[in-house]
Amino acid sequence: MFLTISTTGTPERPATDLGFLLHKHPDRAQAFSTSHGTAHVFYPEASAEQCTAALLLEVDPVALVRKGKGKGRGGAPDAALAQYVNDRPYAASSLLSVAMSTVFKSALSGACKAMPERAAAPMELRIEVPALPARGGAELVRKLFGPLGWTRVEAEAVPLDEKFPEWGDSRYVRLVLEGELRLADALRQLYVLLPVLDDAKHYWVAPDEVDKLLRAGEGWLAEHPEHKLITSRYLARRWGLTRQAMERLELVRLAESDDLDVESIDNAVDEGSDTEERPVPLAVRRRDAILAALTAAGAGRVLDLGCGQGQLVQALLKDPRFTEIVGLDVSMRALTIASRRLKLDRMGERQAARVTLRQGSLTYTDKRLKGYDAAVLSEVIEHLDLERLPALEFAVFGSARPRTVLVTTPNVEYNVRWETLPAGHTRHGDHRFEWTRAEFRAWAEAVAGRHGYGVEFVPVGPDDPEVGPPTQMAVFTTATDAADTAARPDKARTTDETEKEAKAA
Repeated sequence: MFLTISTTGTPERPATDLGFLLHKHPDRAQAFSTSHGTAHVFYPEASAEQCTAALLLEVDPVALVRKGKGKGRGGAPDAALAQYVNDRPYAASSLLSVAMSTVFKSALSGACKAMPERAAAPMELRIEVPALPARGGAELVRKLFGPLGWTRVEAEAVPLDEKFPEWGDSRYVRLVLEGELRLADALRQLYVLLPVLDDAKHYWVAPDEVDKLLRAGEGWLAEHPEHKLITSRYLARRWGLTRQAMERLELVRLAESDDLDVESIDNAVDEGSDTEERPVPLAVRRRDAILAALTAAGAGRVLDLGCGQGQLVQALLKDPRFTEIVGLDVSMRALTIASRRLKLDRMGERQAARVTLRQGSLTYTDKRLKGYDAAVLSEVIEHLDLERLPALEFAVFGSARPRTVLVTTPNVEYNVRWETLPAGHTRHGDHRFEWTRAEFRAWAEAVAGRHGYGVEFVPVGPDDPEVGPPTQMAVFTTATDAADTAARPDKARTTDETEKEAKAA
């Protein structure tokens, strides 16, 4: 991965001043350790008339895999080979941007104690990147760099194979920029636009990337004709961060048009008060949906299978319609915490008679679990290895066989909407899998068919038109209850109302 920065000079203003601005001496080759390899800075030529600084990044492919995306369960299996066989060591990308920010940190900020006037003034620059991935081709390269003050923007497409021109061009270009700009401005443009053109980043895009983008884009991004595309791609198309960045860029444009500071017009929010309506947590929506479904099913005696720390048991106890509640979990520590949460040792006799906490495994049949109206498996199945699901299925649907079974599990399609969830990761480190809506539906319908249940599907949380809800819930009812529902319109109406209540929740 290679980049060169060249400039010309005179005996009065020698080109070797570039060494002062970059804070790298032309007479020495230097190496710097980065998180993904080693960055080398050296000068192929250094004279008063012509000076060229080169940045060569040697990427360590093993470090790239260890620190990159796709860790843990939930990583795409077909991406395993691509982690090792790819263009990352050769093509300019976010790896090179990070190396620039490490090696040329002072130059990016425009700081130079030795030559402050030189750092603040434009200088003749020629920047060359031999292999730049460009999703959008040479035309997009010209659109991005053209409005930034460069007198020459050359983006020459690299053929897929010079021996076979009929194969056409690759997505890589050889980039040459020439013009008179401040060195800091040129470096900031490259820092932002290299990963934008590659349309990928080797690290997870966190909220602080908005600040990085606005700092590097100061003075040019707000007025750029393609600022929307730049912002979206730089932030890996994370719509929440992109919206935040666009709002702040709009403030910058307004401030510049009125010759004001951004702070002077961004004063509509009183920091001492919180007027924003807080969203309802997904865990609360999930419990509300479960309670609504249990109420509609007319359940009085309820099993909370995999009860964890007892949050659902606590909610069930607040409703007198649930006359007997059993919380079952394999973890004694979780049951101890649940007991403290429920204050079982101080609970009144009548209330204590309604609740029981038991240790047990969901993959073994248990005669104590038979005869209940309903069973709930809330965010449980994804914690089991797939090969153990048939055992759970038989223990619950075949042996215990409650009239109603509620199963909730994450919808993996919705994960792209979680701004803090790295791509390829599951929502919890212990999740063995997370299913799409189609996968969950196929599993639930197969279980229902094998054990004589009917099944309906209810979204929990905001139902995104593209990726669905964050949580998906299956409501299983025994065949006799399903026939009852078909024969009794009032029962069917109640079931419909349950779905509506769950959607509202």
